[in-house]
Amino acid sequence: MQPYELTLTAAADAIRTRRLSPVELVDSVLDRVEQTEPRHRAYATVTAERARRAAREAADDIAAGRHRGPLHGVPMGLKDLIDVAGEATSASSRVRAGHRARADSTVAARLSAAGAVLVGKTHTHEFAYGLTTPQTGNAWDPDRVAGGSSGGSAVAVAAGTATFALGTDTGGSIRVPAALNGVVGLKPTYGLVPRHGVTSLSWSLDHVGPITRTAEDAALVLTALAGHDPRDPASLPAPAVNHRPGPGTDLTGVRIGVPRTYYFDHVDAEVEAAVRHAIDSLQTLGARLVEVDIPMTRYIQATQWGLMVPEATAYHEATLRTVPELYQADVRVLLEAGELMPAGDHLRAQRARTLMGQEWARMLRDVDLIAAPTLPATAVEAGQETITWDDGTVEGVSDAFVRLSAPANITGVPSLTVPVGHDTAGLPIGMQLMGRPLEESLILRAGHAYEQTRPARELAPAAPAPDATHGL
Repeated sequence: MQPYELTLTAAADAIRTRRLSPVELVDSVLDRVEQTEPRHRAYATVTAERARRAAREAADDIAAGRHRGPLHGVPMGLKDLIDVAGEATSASSRVRAGHRARADSTVAARLSAAGAVLVGKTHTHEFAYGLTTPQTGNAWDPDRVAGGSSGGSAVAVAAGTATFALGTDTGGSIRVPAALNGVVGLKPTYGLVPRHGVTSLSWSLDHVGPITRTAEDAALVLTALAGHDPRDPASLPAPAVNHRPGPGTDLTGVRIGVPRTYYFDHVDAEVEAAVRHAIDSLQTLGARLVEVDIPMTRYIQATQWGLMVPEATAYHEATLRTVPELYQADVRVLLEAGELMPAGDHLRAQRARTLMGQEWARMLRDVDLIAAPTLPATAVEAGQETITWDDGTVEGVSDAFVRLSAPANITGVPSLTVPVGHDTAGLPIGMQLMGRPLEESLILRAGHAYEQTRPARELAPAAPAPDATHGL
């Protein structure tokens, strides 16, 4: 096994016990970047020299007994919305050409303090306003979409060009690409991870979280990220918690809600079969399955768009009026649509969010977790605009991708996606675990327990495609 193939947990243990040097790990990852980037284009900027310098410093510190913890010397990618002092934050947009961050974002500062090594800034759908990241190719098949908007981060982790990465999630933008690329993505409770220094899409829906290869890896990153920051008005005064799950797989006493409604409607048969099999695996680990009805389903997508669209337009008001031609066409259309949305629609969406949050809180009194598909389908071909379901219903790709992830953004509950298999085309399928606010530890424990039922090879970076010209 090459160093770039290691999970964060395994790499951290190898570095701590001096079986692996940060220099070896970073060099392996940078070699992998050289090999894969021509096809996958996960990175907007690769900071190779910075990474090598930081790896040498980490190796010297660890040799001197100054080990900072499990992230020390581990290579990471940061979505190109996240400020790092002196580096570009382009948001994958011509609007930000020449921009350089003056200071670290809170999350970048916390990861730097933990000793993580920046490999580069990963591509996003322009300003995070989309669910495909069109410039980036899927890790399993570069001719298919990576998912968005954190597509670069998910592909980097899946392809082995980062041991972990950060993304942002406004309507599913961590979980969608994580599921499409066969890796783990965690959208924490709203306000648990500060967003200071992170370019906003929709301030009342934005979250920052990790993309990793395992739930345990996600727990290690979340432990470093979480904590109050008064510079983010939504930041919660939550106490510090070590979210790392224990070694056991016993889920006895955990009540898992299985939706009767919404989450299995208009879902590909292979996706449904894989997710239901994974839910059965949770039951074999001791969990009790309880059928639940998802509340207010008819209002979910209208509420998501009613909140996000006007907030995004407000953020971009100045540049939309001065340099509209610099935006990509799909993003510009959405931003201009926000200027036409009546204030009453936004207010009704806020009211619906409050009611939906109350109803989800009631539902989560009777169960501890909700288990459901992350997405209704696997990765579509690049440029594909619609999905046709068996009953003849035609749905836009973006609407399909956001449909099952949006409820966790609207309500602010934590949500974890874990890979649960592949379809007959070899494309990854994800299962979503959602729980009560600030109960990330339980979600991560359940995800970790499920992973122990899967073959270890499925935690490794994506396998090369059969056609060598499309390989990694």
